[in-house]
Amino acid sequence: MRNVTLAATQFASTHTREGNLAKAEAMVRAAAAKGAQVILLQELFEGDYFCQVENYDYLLTAEEYESSPTLARFQKLAAELKVVLPISFFEAAGTARFNSLCVIDADGKKLGLYRKTHIPTGACYEEKFYFSPGDTGFKVFDTAYGRLGVAICWDQWFPECARIMALKGAEFLMYPTAIGSEPVLPKDSKDHWQHVMQGHAAANIIPVVASNRIGVETAPNSSMRFFGSSFIADEYGELVETLGRDEEGILVHTFDLDRTDCERLEWGVFRDRRPEMYEDILTLDGKEKSRG
Repeated sequence: MRNVTLAATQFASTHTREGNLAKAEAMVRAAAAKGAQVILLQELFEGDYFCQVENYDYLLTAEEYESSPTLARFQKLAAELKVVLPISFFEAAGTARFNSLCVIDADGKKLGLYRKTHIPTGACYEEKFYFSPGDTGFKVFDTAYGRLGVAICWDQWFPECARIMALKGAEFLMYPTAIGSEPVLPKDSKDHWQHVMQGHAAANIIPVVASNRIGVETAPNSSMRFFGSSFIADEYGELVETLGRDEEGILVHTFDLDRTDCERLEWGVFRDRRPEMYEDILTLDGKEKSRG
């Protein structure tokens, strides 16, 4: 038996950087008090979701990986509480900007960096204006409490990400998120959003954790309501812990990683993979192509 207790937080922006950092720290402390060992905060939690509009001033707020005050603050907290913290932050790397995540281990050391691979664009989600596409590839981190696979928001809609992390040995997946109202699409995407990640859990026989923000955030000529609904799904894709659309809170759930590893082995879905038959995924662009 090798148990790990995973947690997701959910909260509304205070609209100030220091207020959000303090709130995030309080959430981490509360989750640790509930026994959580790996604690996920939402995407870009330091402030409002600035990607609603295009504004060059926001490019100046990015922090470098090696000298980030945000990462230093949460390194100290992780070491104090002996918890693993995947921390989302806006990264400056030379002249480039990335939507990034640093995994901090339970001793406060930085284990490495993941840069968001898939960058969305559209009304209220103007991320291509701010972020270069990630260049790290999909990564798995050996933490004090198990092998963690991480990706960020829009990445969660792509099954290839989850499968690659599972193939690299991830024992649980975590996705920090910022998603809410769709000003152009005439739909509520909450259920679809959850179902996609539940599918990753079931297909890869692996627990999945998602942390989203809540509340209304406004920008010039733009407004979004984030729909929360953070969750933890088990290795069968079942939602074992959930939060509502408007409530701040913490989700905590314990998994036996040895048991889920055995479950993955016994099902045989990785044994029976046929990679040599999947080459079309690298060449097809959504339309059937003639084979001559």
